[in-house]
Amino acid sequence: MRAALAGLLDGLPPRQAAGAVERLIGSYRGKVPTHAPVLRDRADVAAYAAYRMPATFGAVRAALAALADRAPGLDPDSHLDVGGGTGAAVWAAAAVLGDGGGTSGGRVRETTVVDWAEPALAVGRELAAAAGPAALRGARWRRERIGAGTRLPEAGLVTVSYVLNELAEDDRRALVDAAATAAREAVVVVEPGTPDGYRRIIEARGRLIDAGLRVLAPCPHSAGCPMEPAADWCHFAARISRSSLHRQVKGGSLAYEDEKFSYVAAVRPGEDGGTDSGAGGVPAGARIVRKPQIRKGQVLLELCAGPDPERGGLRRETVTKRQGAGYRAARDADWGDAWGEARDGGRDGTGER
Repeated sequence: MRAALAGLLDGLPPRQAAGAVERLIGSYRGKVPTHAPVLRDRADVAAYAAYRMPATFGAVRAALAALADRAPGLDPDSHLDVGGGTGAAVWAAAAVLGDGGGTSGGRVRETTVVDWAEPALAVGRELAAAAGPAALRGARWRRERIGAGTRLPEAGLVTVSYVLNELAEDDRRALVDAAATAAREAVVVVEPGTPDGYRRIIEARGRLIDAGLRVLAPCPHSAGCPMEPAADWCHFAARISRSSLHRQVKGGSLAYEDEKFSYVAAVRPGEDGGTDSGAGGVPAGARIVRKPQIRKGQVLLELCAGPDPERGGLRRETVTKRQGAGYRAARDADWGDAWGEARDGGRDGTGER
């Protein structure tokens, strides 16, 4: 993907690229929704791809990886990415899930990207054509307005990433409901890791649950979120390696950045309690919701656990050196990892990475 991105800014004056980036920052971090595409022309798309595509890819890849950890049998035969722009989410799906061929019967996963900005779709198609994964090379790119009245085709997996912040409230609700209806197996929604982004995720989470889906990540349960929206918000971070091109467009000097994001991944339960495809999957015993604090002889973990009245909700777990394997696992654990229950009732520290 990076090699393909490098050619996008060829011939584009740096000042024009920087101006487009500044406007995009306002659009993606602002609070004012729009009824028109954010990406207006190829210059916008080139700036967006250099500025946002690696970060969006990293965030969606992390969310999909968390879902795949909890549902290891998940192998959707099709993927619909709504508001996908230049296709970062379908690149992420190919990185996490491959091309298909497991329970999908050996066929390449059908991939469709829907967006209302034709310049973004055109660039996404161009980037995908040079990709290695067959699911990307064969992707369909469809222009359609997103929001109320949108009819989405059925797909095994539906992703909606960094889209809800662009929509008015009624359009957001309609889109989440449409995604829940279209998904045969799973829905993943990703938003910026800000208080506003978290509130949009919480609203989407509630609508997915109301539609009959079951949350698998990041939450270890489908009950109400224990975080107080006015005081805190649930978010995670994906470390993104920044190329020289990326640093040039964004005006930074560091070789990396941390993309903060909030997300929800939910599956459609089958008759046996698993997904209709047989993917199964159960939530983690707990999720690490802050960066672990490593101190001499102990690790402090901030956890969100299930609805258990004694050990559920938000709590701090102290793992000491005396706990052996659990302590070693805690030292290796990262923000956003699952934290499992040990057979003896304590914590074994077995988290998915």
